[in-house]
Amino acid sequence: MYQRIMVPVDDSKASLYALKEACKLAKQLDATVLAVHVVDIAQFEFSTVSITDTVALRKAVEKAGIEILERTEQEIRQAGVKSENLIMESAGDKIADVLVSQAGSEHCDLIVMGTHGFTGLKHLLMGSVAEGVVRQSNIPVLLVRRQD
Repeated sequence: MYQRIMVPVDDSKASLYALKEACKLAKQLDATVLAVHVVDIAQFEFSTVSITDTVALRKAVEKAGIEILERTEQEIRQAGVKSENLIMESAGDKIADVLVSQAGSEHCDLIVMGTHGFTGLKHLLMGSVAEGVVRQSNIPVLLVRRQD
């Protein structure tokens, strides 16, 4: 069945909830969980004049990503499943595009991700990475809805 499960993580309760669900599934299937975090570096390349030290800012954001993956790794260890971690960079690409491409490169056969389930104006303004992944992915996607 599923041998390699990708879980995009950020600092939201929705992604943590999805990670826990992915771990339950991975444990039952003896699968590996690939936890990924995306850092959008384009926001630093084309920054405004008010941000003078973009290199330091970029390092701080990458450090935050590493800390997120370390917390993620603790959750995965507690679940007792095999895992790998990956920080990915986006140079202004849509995060959904980056995730779908990486899932293929990593030979994942399932993507599990959290969604806030926003609708209406909030969805229109914020967009949905999860929706983009579902629309583009050639592999199954399990959305776990959790409102923060």
